[in-house]
Amino acid sequence: MKKFVWIVWLMALAMGVCAQSPKQELRKNIRLSAGNLMVYPRPHHKLTPAPEGKKAFYISHYGRHGSRHQTRLSDFEYVANALRKADHDGALTPLGLDVQERIGLMLEDSRYHVGELTRIGVFQHREIVSRMYERFPSVFEKGTVVDARSTPSVRCILSMNQALLQLMKLAPHLQFVQDASMADIPYLAPVDRDLQSRAQTATSKDCYQTYCKKHECWQRVVGQLFNDTAYINRHVNGERLNYFLFRLASGLQNTELGQQVTLYDLFDDEEIYQNWLRENAFWYMTYGSTPLNGGEQPFVARQLLRNIIEQADSCLHLRQHSVHLRYGHDTTLLPLVCLLGLDGYDLSVDNLELLEKNGWVNYRIFPMACNVQFIFYRQDANDSDIVFKVLLNEEEATLPLKTDIAPYYHWSDFRDYYLQRINAYEESQAGD
Repeated sequence: MKKFVWIVWLMALAMGVCAQSPKQELRKNIRLSAGNLMVYPRPHHKLTPAPEGKKAFYISHYGRHGSRHQTRLSDFEYVANALRKADHDGALTPLGLDVQERIGLMLEDSRYHVGELTRIGVFQHREIVSRMYERFPSVFEKGTVVDARSTPSVRCILSMNQALLQLMKLAPHLQFVQDASMADIPYLAPVDRDLQSRAQTATSKDCYQTYCKKHECWQRVVGQLFNDTAYINRHVNGERLNYFLFRLASGLQNTELGQQVTLYDLFDDEEIYQNWLRENAFWYMTYGSTPLNGGEQPFVARQLLRNIIEQADSCLHLRQHSVHLRYGHDTTLLPLVCLLGLDGYDLSVDNLELLEKNGWVNYRIFPMACNVQFIFYRQDANDSDIVFKVLLNEEEATLPLKTDIAPYYHWSDFRDYYLQRINAYEESQAGD
């Protein structure tokens, strides 16, 4: 009886952990609030065994570059200039002076490394590809071709190179092809001017601004840095200063300096949560399926999805095993996840207050080095029933498709469904 009670208690505890709200998760791990600036988390769930008789033979991957320095010096300079002026005017508190010194250290650390891959980012891609090799050893047989493509961004190229160097170390018998060309930009880092022009409607802007105003929380954060409220009112854009302080606090975890310096101490738990809510809503409004701007923004990733489908089709019945590795950016991976509807991220709501309640949580999608992996299985090269599963950040994910072998899906079902979706979208745009 005691053993039964103990098991029930453990199950309840596990369910409670899984059911935690973002607010609870942020209190336990403040770094989650960084969203797309968060350091990549290691996967912690075991993978479901393949259907009987099926073995992994092909992997199709899209990944974001690893941890990097801030991409704009202006992020530091806005805060540094505001504090420098206040210091000159004698308006900083002792904490304000201390923060000014921290910002100076951060600025110097990133001055000549803007947007560059950090050592943390290097290790992320080594570890990701090592786990890929360990989890799916049947793919990496002698003669397997690893085709890797990257955008021309240096941090993406280095992420790709680190992954390939690690694979070469683990499996020197593989064949490698790599490139970083503008020719691959249309699917690795697509830009759709028409979709961009429709991203911000009057309704969506008003909705987002109203939401941000409701979750505004800069007064205490900024107020503790200055010794004169009247000075803040006259000379400081408190909302903007709070935004950059939170952004810089979030990004520090990606650098070695982050082991010595923090800005998170400026925010209490509620302020962290409110800042995260606004960022979460921003990314949903920009790339999510919100009806406030037509719900079509995820289609910016349609060429990437088409590339994934077409390259898979070209490999599925070859006797030779293969791997396609693609390296790009969060602004492509996020809409891809939304277009696929992975784990319910095709959510369509016009009330931003419903986002987290329905599980639309940015830090679960696109931390640094985030990735989507399609793992394909068959019995042999003559097998007509190719099945696959999809991993989001190396965890098994769900698709809005019926399947009798969850978390695995039949490739023919996937191919038909998503080609129909993207073809119908493109035909509707051509008709306009």
